[in-house]
Amino acid sequence: MNLIINGHVREFSTTMTLEGVLKELSLEGKVMAAAVNMDIVKQDSWSTYYLNDGDKLELLDFVGGG
Repeated sequence: MNLIINGHVREFSTTMTLEGVLKELSLEGKVMAAAVNMDIVKQDSWSTYYLNDGDKLELLDFVGGG
């Protein structure tokens, strides 16, 4: 399964949930917001939200600054 994550194509060997992708990429606890194909996915749904081949993910972390 191929996913486009923040503009980069990544290949995964099996269908995964959004939470599974974050674990695979060692991003647990680092991502604050996620959108799949431009639709926001609420964080409490990440463990049950299954991704499809070709989905476009945008994973965001909020950074403070001035």
